[in-house]
Amino acid sequence: MCKWTNDSHRFLLEHFDTIRDSPSHIYHSALPFSPSSSWLYKCYGLELSQEVQVVKGLPAEWGTCSSTVSLGSRILDLSFQNNIIAVGTAGSSIIILNATTSGQEAIFSGHGSNVASVTYSPDGLSLVSEGFSETIKLWDVQTGGVVKTFHDHTESVISVSISADCTRIASGSCNKTVCLWDVQTGKCNYIVVQEGDYTVDWWRRTVYVSFSPTDPQRLLSVCDSKVQQWDTNGHQVGHTYDGSCAAFSPDGTQFVLYFRGAVTIQNSSSGLIVTKFQTDIEPLHHFCFSPDGRLIAAATGNTVYVWGITGSNPYLIETFTGHADDINSLTFSSPSSLISGSNDCSVKFWQIGSSSEGPLVADPITKLFFSDIIRSITLQAKDGIIITSESDGMVKTWDISTGHCKASFQTPAKDFHGSDAQLINGKLILGWCLDGEINIWDVEKGELLSAIEVSDKFHNLKISGDGSRVFCMAGAFIQAWSIQTGERVGLVELVCNQAYTFDTDDSRAWIHYPFEMEYRGWDFGTTGSSPIQLPDTPGYRLHPDGIMLWDTGLHRIKDTRSGRVVFQLPKRYGQPYDVQWNSQYLVALFSTIGVLVLDFSHVF
Repeated sequence: MCKWTNDSHRFLLEHFDTIRDSPSHIYHSALPFSPSSSWLYKCYGLELSQEVQVVKGLPAEWGTCSSTVSLGSRILDLSFQNNIIAVGTAGSSIIILNATTSGQEAIFSGHGSNVASVTYSPDGLSLVSEGFSETIKLWDVQTGGVVKTFHDHTESVISVSISADCTRIASGSCNKTVCLWDVQTGKCNYIVVQEGDYTVDWWRRTVYVSFSPTDPQRLLSVCDSKVQQWDTNGHQVGHTYDGSCAAFSPDGTQFVLYFRGAVTIQNSSSGLIVTKFQTDIEPLHHFCFSPDGRLIAAATGNTVYVWGITGSNPYLIETFTGHADDINSLTFSSPSSLISGSNDCSVKFWQIGSSSEGPLVADPITKLFFSDIIRSITLQAKDGIIITSESDGMVKTWDISTGHCKASFQTPAKDFHGSDAQLINGKLILGWCLDGEINIWDVEKGELLSAIEVSDKFHNLKISGDGSRVFCMAGAFIQAWSIQTGERVGLVELVCNQAYTFDTDDSRAWIHYPFEMEYRGWDFGTTGSSPIQLPDTPGYRLHPDGIMLWDTGLHRIKDTRSGRVVFQLPKRYGQPYDVQWNSQYLVALFSTIGVLVLDFSHVF
């Protein structure tokens, strides 16, 4: 009974949004992606014979990431209070999430730019935010209305905090100052954190500020690798410390400092060192204490680290990986639960092991197919293979039906800007761009077929399906070159260069704008002087049979006739970099897990 209860709990957390939208997806999109070792998968495995088959990409067991919420904008900050999460986004909105269900409960709109800092008041009735401008807003949590807007900063505000008695708001800006606001009157008193040169880089002038959770008269500031404590009269309390990051403990009696690999926990009043340890993980950001004060967490890049700090020798107990981009915010929701927000537009919920004695790797979806960073995938179903190209120059062919590697080839290409591999008339070729030259290489013979001189550094490259062209994307341009002659045969200037994926066939090229949710394409095979633009498609890719489509924003497959969602990709996988499919298989490329292969032969 215990095993069934635990497995069902993780199953619901993992697939809550999908099942809520349509209960039938318990079979279509939830059970097929449950870990092979889970009780539910073993018990109901026979029920999956007519559902999606995961050829590669199925996790072996439940990971420590219990749930993922994908939002439409980069996550810049998080605040947790009373089981509710406020999410500051790059889309100028504050999204309110339920921490239990991960469901969206409200959206607070009113800022004109990125919401880089949000914080709940200690009583949970108010929310303070800044919109990366000179204004701060105080919100009523119950109504979602703006109670008051504060205007007095002369430069962008970066961080906000509210005092334990809810009477003052502290805001740090890009001019080395903190503004202390009286919530009732709206008046501001300035604290000059540092005197000196105001012409240095903005990040060196930026002040990050936080009130003590228990003492309404004390706050921390971090500016230009200096940490200081202040009272609300603007007087410094205690010494100035070296530190690029700092945070108070839940009871306010301690704070953690980080500087050049050293993590120090000090007494807030006396300044005495409680504990100190060195780590080779740097730089670390976004430190926070667990509610019981037994753990601290921090992030670097897309990884979260958790240390136990109760003993004389702090030790690393968890390592969480799974985000596809940099983490911008961390907060504990309980002594054993952690929430992270990232540039990959997702919020992840992590479960911390209570009896861990050493580092644990989270989200145990194994890196599939490759040992290095994968640059491109090519689905060639008629030959029964997938071709992958890795950044170390390794090209591999894989059996689609089994996921096993059939052959691997080492090419001289390394650290290139873009690459693609194709099987053309039985010849396996690789294209890569490096130092102003596109190289076309016969993989099996180890011969250079063509070297095309170009002026730009391309960050994306695709070989056409018939092997006649190579398409390249650089900045705001797509260019096509003849592999046979080395001449440029087409150029398109894009509206903007924020494209997410780049797809081609024999003569056409498409790009996907994730924020506008559109596909735009051009035909380079025309006889005219420039490529002809194809009709825009609103955020989807049509299946070759015309009956199904892939929704690029929500990562799902819909029936074009009925509008019914046939399949929903679990949100833990995040945003795929490339998706290719035919009448039976769908292949998707991810930055964190590699290649996912799905067999839809029993579905369509």
